[in-house]
Amino acid sequence: MKLRLLLGLAAALTLAAPADARPQWSQAEAQRWYGTQPWSVGSNYTPATAINELEMWQAETWDPATIDKELGYAQGIGMNTMRVFLHNLAWENDRAGLKRRMDQFLTIAARHGIRPVFVLFDSCWDPNPKAGPQHPPIPGVHNSGWVQAPGAARLADRAQYPKLEAYVKDVVGTFRNDRRILAWDVWNEPNNEGGGNYAPTPDKKALVAGLLGQVFGWARSADPVQPLTSGVWIGETWDRPETLDAVERIQVTQSDIESFHDYNWPEHFERRARQMLSYGRPVICTEYMARGNGSTFDGSLPIGKRLNIAMINWGFVDGKTQTRLPWDSWKKPYTSDEPPIWFHEVFRADGTPYRQAEVDLIRRLSSEPKVATAEPAPARRVASAR
Repeated sequence: MKLRLLLGLAAALTLAAPADARPQWSQAEAQRWYGTQPWSVGSNYTPATAINELEMWQAETWDPATIDKELGYAQGIGMNTMRVFLHNLAWENDRAGLKRRMDQFLTIAARHGIRPVFVLFDSCWDPNPKAGPQHPPIPGVHNSGWVQAPGAARLADRAQYPKLEAYVKDVVGTFRNDRRILAWDVWNEPNNEGGGNYAPTPDKKALVAGLLGQVFGWARSADPVQPLTSGVWIGETWDRPETLDAVERIQVTQSDIESFHDYNWPEHFERRARQMLSYGRPVICTEYMARGNGSTFDGSLPIGKRLNIAMINWGFVDGKTQTRLPWDSWKKPYTSDEPPIWFHEVFRADGTPYRQAEVDLIRRLSSEPKVATAEPAPARRVASAR
């Protein structure tokens, strides 16, 4: 089994993008696009009434009134983007309805001056997603209902890949010219084993490495005007291509714009940020801000502003995801409703800022002029993983 997987991985890494796919943006094209954009700042967004991306998008639990209210909070503090997760099961079960709700979301977001980054797949948390009603939050546990996409079963079954291809091509193709969308994040933390207390998916990293390049190709074949990306998240030497694993090599060589995650102290954040800038492309930090881990708005956000890196923190309004609680709550659930310090989130459920100084900082930095990237590094060439 493992030999077949490795052989399949080797073949996938040598495949070119589909013949009708648009080329990956050159570094110059990517920089020209970025030069026309405002400095982007926002949050990873799920409405407080949804435990995960399925509950957000399924017709029975779709909640545009809450979305409108909460995106109003974002507009009020100067945020202009949100990173929003989709799910292939929502498309498989109601493709027309999902696209209709996406359009409604974009209409609401545009009314508040927000252009989202849509995420197509995700390797984090529950590997066994199920459409339909989602279970209630587990008391005291961080992100207790979040589900992976496509999930372990579809990832391991190559017969399911045509459905995944159709999902990507249909969703990206439908919105390929929609300027209300900032970017497409094709796969969140693709080489993440999952997290939580879930059983690991056998051979997951090899399977993802064999599929990720195809996902980039499917998305690119729709010829979107928006850039594609997938963010690296572990490791300390992102500017040394020889240290990257197979998944990371696809991420950095196939992305039109680079992206990364960092939940550490400011010194660590800046070191990683500069490593990503070394590829000569625009950079978005698509996840940061975990107060108890040393990652804060006042520590990381000014660095992102100074380096002209777009900044999207994890969490917005406290709700059913319960990500005000820390990661270690999976090992020891919190018995108190209020942890000593909130891990993520910007607002309480009633719209009150968790910390007024944080929203004041976001508002101030978002209102200041965009700056050029500080000390740009020479463009780095990395051998393609295709």
